[in-house]
Amino acid sequence: MGVMLLHENDWMCESYASDSPLDPAPAPPETHHIFVTLIFPCQPTNGSFRFKTPIVTSFIRAARPPLSHDDYKVGWICTLPLEMAAAKLMLDTIHLSLRRPPTDHNTYILENIGEHNVVIACLPVGAYGNISAATAAVQLLSSFRFIRFGLMVGVGGGVLSSNADIRLGDIVVSQRSKLSGGVVQYDLGKALSGGQFQRTGMLNRPPKVLLTALATLQAHHLTEDSQVLEIISNLRAKMTPRTATNFARPTQEDCLYEPEYDHKPSLICINCDQSKLTLRASRGHEEPVIHYGLIASTNQVVKDGRRRDQLA
Repeated sequence: MGVMLLHENDWMCESYASDSPLDPAPAPPETHHIFVTLIFPCQPTNGSFRFKTPIVTSFIRAARPPLSHDDYKVGWICTLPLEMAAAKLMLDTIHLSLRRPPTDHNTYILENIGEHNVVIACLPVGAYGNISAATAAVQLLSSFRFIRFGLMVGVGGGVLSSNADIRLGDIVVSQRSKLSGGVVQYDLGKALSGGQFQRTGMLNRPPKVLLTALATLQAHHLTEDSQVLEIISNLRAKMTPRTATNFARPTQEDCLYEPEYDHKPSLICINCDQSKLTLRASRGHEEPVIHYGLIASTNQVVKDGRRRDQLA
């Protein structure tokens, strides 16, 4: 707390910082400290001063200076409005919009996570695929020239393997391999004789600073419990019941059917043949599991078990 000391003769003021428990909590990085102290006349009593009126001290947080395009270092692209809404909920503070050049057709949400300023863009409604995502990324980079990292976050389908028991509601983080930077465009390549397909090309590897951050993240997950459910619960508590249902954990059972089984046309498997289910052991908990590995990207939505296993 800032304290002003009043001298008897010349009414000069000195200020010092105290360690009083009344000190205000530190302001976040985007604010400035301004201390305003009002001291009223006092009378000396036996060589000391006694205030006629208590000191009134206020703490004011000044607004953060306006940000420019060059202040944003993280770009975040979403495919669906629901994914953009979830991204918005994860951030801390909404920033004022910035003017876009005529060649940029994206609409942005500007916010921050801690000290990181983030710009979020969503693909046009009904426009999916790598070409639309690449167009949105190019336009984002043309307006925000100092972007250091690009993130693609959203909903995907799990591809099971002997090493990854992926289930509904789990989280997958891309991780580079010897032959890939972490994301594979599996429909980019050559069609060979005999129905064979040879993939060619790969996306760039993430920068080393992200790879070291990923290693630290994995270490935390090995020694600490996940906070995903707590974070989701806290976010939903701030929303109305109607809107909170959009961001709830899946409640239906995750049913895995044999790859060769063709499902009945329905959004849920209520009419599907239960004898074609693949039995899996219970995990014993409801928390999402975080997986690290390759993420496949393409212009197609795969809903065929045989094709899924072929890609794996």
